[in-house]
Amino acid sequence: MFTTQNYVVASSLDEAYELNQKPKSTVLGGCGWLKMGRRMMFTAIDLSKLGLDQITEQDEYFALGAMVTLRQIETHPGLAAYFGDCIAECVRHIVGVQFRNCATIGGSIWGRFGFSDPLTLFLSLGAEVVLHKAGVVALADFVNMAYDRDILVEVRLPKRGQKAAYVTHRASATDFPVLAVAVCRTADQTVCAVGARPQRAALVVREDGEAVQAFADRCADTLTFSSNLRGSAEYRAHLCRVLVRRAALAIKEE
Repeated sequence: MFTTQNYVVASSLDEAYELNQKPKSTVLGGCGWLKMGRRMMFTAIDLSKLGLDQITEQDEYFALGAMVTLRQIETHPGLAAYFGDCIAECVRHIVGVQFRNCATIGGSIWGRFGFSDPLTLFLSLGAEVVLHKAGVVALADFVNMAYDRDILVEVRLPKRGQKAAYVTHRASATDFPVLAVAVCRTADQTVCAVGARPQRAALVVREDGEAVQAFADRCADTLTFSSNLRGSAEYRAHLCRVLVRRAALAIKEE
């Protein structure tokens, strides 16, 4: 469990940002992962009073406030109506409902964890993040940025007529994925995001006229995989061929 000397409920994003510039300050999300470690912080910054716990639909995108929980995303009728079941699928294996009622999308995306299910799917959907100082940044760029002391305010899911499928392989139902794959098709292109490699998720764009199996093979051949307790690099590359094909065929048949 973490410990802190100061706990501040921020009254504005400007206040939260200024507090976060100080050494050993930390922005609190749902504290799902934070509470599992041993960490001493000087100032803990709570964003819960800033109205960042809402999902709103705009003409061009869905806006997910940083304090929106994974359970809100899982059960939101608007997201399900537009994106299908891929949103719920990308979070339903994360521990359990009690945990998903606490864990936030801001924490999941800001952490840029290699095992992150939402990060993998949202990357394929062409998501953007809104940072307090840096403004709007494509998730594809944000995922490779160094950690800094900006504040993640919002995650945006663009409305581009996407058809997406999310598939994973896990040793058990609520474990971290051994490999995670999201394939998304728009009118312009098809992309695949592969996460839990176990590095951060990365994108591969399908070439015009490329067969499904050839696309799956290219994803496995061009991305890098590593080994850990959940699986070897070779096993993950094999899974990549299987899961990319499975996800690509799923959206082709819709």
